[in-house]
Amino acid sequence: MSKPAEQPAVTMRSVSKWYGNFQVLRDVDLVIGKGERLVICGPSGSGKSTLIRCLNRLEEYQQGHIVVDGKAIMEEMSSVDEVRRDVGMVFQHFNLFPHLTILENCMLAPMSVRGVGRRAASDSAMSYLERVRIADHAHKYPSQISGGQQQRAAIARSLCMNPKIMLFDEPTSALDPEMVAEVLDTMIGLADEGMTMICVTHEMGFARRVADQVIFMDGGRIIESGPPASFFDAPRHARTRAFLSKILH
Repeated sequence: MSKPAEQPAVTMRSVSKWYGNFQVLRDVDLVIGKGERLVICGPSGSGKSTLIRCLNRLEEYQQGHIVVDGKAIMEEMSSVDEVRRDVGMVFQHFNLFPHLTILENCMLAPMSVRGVGRRAASDSAMSYLERVRIADHAHKYPSQISGGQQQRAAIARSLCMNPKIMLFDEPTSALDPEMVAEVLDTMIGLADEGMTMICVTHEMGFARRVADQVIFMDGGRIIESGPPASFFDAPRHARTRAFLSKILH
């Protein structure tokens, strides 16, 4: 008797979204397997960030269906909360609480959302800060560390919730160039450990090294998708080729 097929980490079917009269997502279909690493690229305004923000209901969508880790994202807030517990997100800007230390930033959500005790939350936070190589800054405040270190702290904070899926929304775009590599190295480490990752980025070297699938969006649609080798070396669509010609050096 054959084993049942494993349920995807994310399924999107005919997802559409409008801001007023402007349609930002147009009938998006997407399936992401567990442990898969997806990179989304495309020009500004193409719907990339909106797409991943729909996955944890930071953005509402008006048509279609989204299922995350077997849970349908419905109107009811209880279903949204359930999904958000399993989906971590790292933003372009770090969004750390400035009045809390790095350690306290990482402890806050496990204690307040999952009911984890202070000692257990502290031990877990320190282990993740060690994992992203900033444990020695645990007792500093965000203003006392660099942008790259703050972004790694934001990644650790998300990991403290033990997410099944990590979303990254242009996590290096607000960083000075010399800080980009340290954040990408942290993300590569997560990918190597088998974390399901969906990343909006223009870091094409990262996409080549880490992604199982790369998709190109324009005008709210997925124009092209494929494994990195074919996506970068033999793109099928003229719009994809034009985009890549501008960002690949």
